[in-house]
Amino acid sequence: MIAQLRGLLAQVEADRCVIDVGGVGYLVQASSRTLAVLPQPPELALVLVETVVREDAILLYGFAEASERAWFRLLTTVQGVGAKVALAILSVLPPPELMMAIGSGDKTMLTRAGGVGARLAQRIVTELRDKCEGMPTGMVATGGGVPGVTITRPTAHSVAADAVLALSGLGFRRGEAQPVVERVIERHEGQVDLDIVIRDALKELAR
Repeated sequence: MIAQLRGLLAQVEADRCVIDVGGVGYLVQASSRTLAVLPQPPELALVLVETVVREDAILLYGFAEASERAWFRLLTTVQGVGAKVALAILSVLPPPELMMAIGSGDKTMLTRAGGVGARLAQRIVTELRDKCEGMPTGMVATGGGVPGVTITRPTAHSVAADAVLALSGLGFRRGEAQPVVERVIERHEGQVDLDIVIRDALKELAR
């Protein structure tokens, strides 16, 4: 089984990418969040991989961090949640928000993902609520929130790194993106979500 791939990022599409490892191009399906933090082709990229073997195909699903892969595995244990739906969920809900949605029984948050209706959202909540405890989020825990569920927030350092990666994937040079990201985080005194950092940084970079 393939557990990870490290090679040149040859191509990025809406829901997949191609990674060239030693002249062999591997087609890897991924969430929009993972694709957003990949470097700009043809730079070197590393993705964690979940290999799914079917009768008619061997499919590779890529993840930027181990927590997202762990949640992908957990989501696909629910009847009606295939790989495509799991990636759709992870595209709109990063692990901390997904944990919060399931722990609090917030079906509305889950239905933001394509292919997830109210009935499937209820099934996800029912089957996974007791399995959330101990699941990784890839961020530093702060505690509080739903009983039995650890809600986490990113550190300023991790937000800055992720934001620079995302902006690099959008075509900006790291050298120009880094100082802008740092200024945005400083304005918010280090307490800011990744989406807001990227949004504000894009405004400055576009000027």
